[in-house]
Amino acid sequence: MSMQKSVRRNTAPDIAGRKGAEPIVSLTAYHAHTAQILDPYVDFLLVGDSLGMVMHGYESTVPVPLDLMIMHGAAVVRGSSRALVVVDLPFGTYEESPQLAFRNAARVMKETGCGAVKLEGGTRMGETIRYLTERGIPVMAHIGLTPQSVNVMGGFKTQGRERAEWAAIEDDARVVAEAGAFAVVLEGMAELLAARVTKSCPIPTIGIGASAECDGQILVLEDMLGLSPRVPKFVREFAQIGEAIETAVKAYADDVRARKFPAEEHTYAMKDDAGKVTKKTKMTGS
Repeated sequence: MSMQKSVRRNTAPDIAGRKGAEPIVSLTAYHAHTAQILDPYVDFLLVGDSLGMVMHGYESTVPVPLDLMIMHGAAVVRGSSRALVVVDLPFGTYEESPQLAFRNAARVMKETGCGAVKLEGGTRMGETIRYLTERGIPVMAHIGLTPQSVNVMGGFKTQGRERAEWAAIEDDARVVAEAGAFAVVLEGMAELLAARVTKSCPIPTIGIGASAECDGQILVLEDMLGLSPRVPKFVREFAQIGEAIETAVKAYADDVRARKFPAEEHTYAMKDDAGKVTKKTKMTGS
């Protein structure tokens, strides 16, 4: 009989139950290998539509198709075993109606195996969030700076720096919580407003550029590893992996050009008639 201990994956209710407790830790993940590395250290992994910009060279998240999210979401689920996996619904897949949102969200969950979806928007998405959650789809909300609305906002602009903006954003947080969202991302938000929303909101707030006042934090993995060419103000680079990669690639290229790689230890020798490996002999020209 197998003695392996099964690993229980976090669920949306687990994250919801962390309100006001130890801070919730999250990072983005886009493929199985990094998901496996991150899995022991985070509470949930977000397959964000930021993958369109980070991995596929889009200027914004707007062009990202649903099939791309499903492909990356399935990879992250396969690479992880402990963290809740949340997959973004991309632009144009949920705004039209609650029914359209359900069809696409259900497809994401069935084809990826993820435990929740995330969508952007506050008050205007209340009906949709309620429709999804009543039909068995856990929803993480996203308010403040919403990247899918970058064309309406006129860029990636910090929210809540003027008190006149506060009421609408506080209403957004209240509506998504009442509609059944299990958590809400606060992006690009002034610290005082983020603190106020976190205190009044009954569900966990996950900050990205919204200060340590939030119930948890998320960053784009490539940003915090020093792999991104442009790093937002709110990001701390915990490593400089980009520099390490460049150094390694340069060393590889130099060794290939100098015929130092592959060396003898990286090659396969012939076997003699008895099946024994023979010593390497250099080929000579005729």
